[in-house]
Amino acid sequence: MRQRSGVMTDDLDRLLARHFQPDPAETDIPRRVLEILRRRRGPERFIKTISVEASERGVRRIDSGEAPRRARTAVRGRAGERVRATGGAAARRLAERAKKELSEYLEGRRSFFTVPVDFSSLPAFQRRVLEAAYRIPFGETRTYAWIARRIGHPRAARAAGTALARNPVPLIVPCHRVLRSDGALGGYALGLDMKKSLLALERTTPVLEGCSTTRVVCRVGCDPAGRMRPDSRVIFASVSDARSVGYRPCSVCRPAGARAQPARMR
Repeated sequence: MRQRSGVMTDDLDRLLARHFQPDPAETDIPRRVLEILRRRRGPERFIKTISVEASERGVRRIDSGEAPRRARTAVRGRAGERVRATGGAAARRLAERAKKELSEYLEGRRSFFTVPVDFSSLPAFQRRVLEAAYRIPFGETRTYAWIARRIGHPRAARAAGTALARNPVPLIVPCHRVLRSDGALGGYALGLDMKKSLLALERTTPVLEGCSTTRVVCRVGCDPAGRMRPDSRVIFASVSDARSVGYRPCSVCRPAGARAQPARMR
């Protein structure tokens, strides 16, 4: 990655910009995003051009496959995908899982990530900022001031913003969900248009779905939910709504605790 004026930038922003390429004839952002995502090659092309670096602890970096080659060894995953493993087979599996979940997220088929993130190489302040952002629920937003208070430094909103701008794991660590206190978008290392597109995507992606046959409610993207027949799917606004009509929470994705990320953070 290159550093420009102290802010992390790389070719990942160009890849994402192409993925969410604007349609001048359409002004309804949520609908436009969904239409783009449903184009057959959109998410697939994007996922195949990014590089995911992981350790045995979790994902460490999401990078552009178009970035200059570093002095490191890239490991080819399934379907020729670029992954880098620093801990052998376990790390490679995590990197491949991250790519799969990123693809599902961008297609509107996943409302949470299960792959863990490895923050161990980051400075203490940045790590705390990113851990706080990591816990922001899907489809919700928080402010830079909220992040600062959350980590015990209420006057450090600007510093928190700088730490978020250097997020090495965009999308999985959802710094796009952090706004200014006045409701404005604030900054985003991948560009404000991308921030708008990601927030619009999350507004149009269901968070919970139930199976009318098993009477189980899952978070969208849960493996058991992926085996539901289309005519058995029921969308719910909350777990309490699902319980009120006789559904029980899934024991795999645990939707009752959806406000806390299930993946471990190191």
